Amino acid sequence: MTKFMITDDFWALFPQAEISVILAKGINNTEEYVAEVRPEINQLLKQSNQEANKFLTAGTFSENKVISVWRKAYQQFKTKKGVRCSIEALLKRIEKGSGVSTINPLVDIYNAVSLTYGLPCGGEDMDTFKGDLLLTQAEGGELFLALGDEAHDNALPGEILYKDDEGAVCRCWNWRDGQRTMLTKNTVNAFLIIESVDPGKSDDLKAAAIKLAELTTKYLGGTTEVVHLNQSNREMTL
Repeated sequence: MTKFMITDDFWALFPQAEISVILAKGINNTEEYVAEVRPEINQLLKQSNQEANKFLTAGTFSENKVISVWRKAYQQFKTKKGVRCSIEALLKRIEKGSGVSTINPLVDIYNAVSLTYGLPCGGEDMDTFKGDLLLTQAEGGELFLALGDEAHDNALPGEILYKDDEGAVCRCWNWRDGQRTMLTKNTVNAFLIIESVDPGKSDDLKAAAIKLAELTTKYLGGTTEVVHLNQSNREMTL
């Protein structure tokens, strides 16, 4: 039975981090399945785009707390030059006025939750994992083909990443997912994750996880299980 485990070298850098995992099993992520409720999902994403402006109150983008806390976190480990965490990437689109557009039903749902709560959210197709999934520091060279890329861009030594036996699943913590494990219309069992490095957002993290689980079953069917992980509870069965 496979597990998700967060290793000691991660906790050495981020002892106060909290991770919420939502296992969504038996879902249907096709546009055909959600056709009748697609307008609701679109409205959910549109509303979250508007609501996310509440996180952009500082005159300088990088000084907004949701941004600054993650930039500080990214300074604690080796990263590919210029990368930013996923919530910063979403909020940058909000600041520019372009907004976050639709991708596929489940990605749209977790992006809406991410924007509403100001927390990084991500998702992977669980059935693509090879062995256990780890949140850990990279040895370096873990295979990775990013979404939209044609050439591999493998992990750096000391980088925080999600990985399995075959390579990197998500590089630079939550910067970018890989093509091998991405959520698609064929995804039936999804590993969804929400992360926090700010102890002040612990309640928001738990609320976001519950909301993501509720929305996933509401629109995509299946069942969900929510597990909260921290330094004293650092692994779970998938």
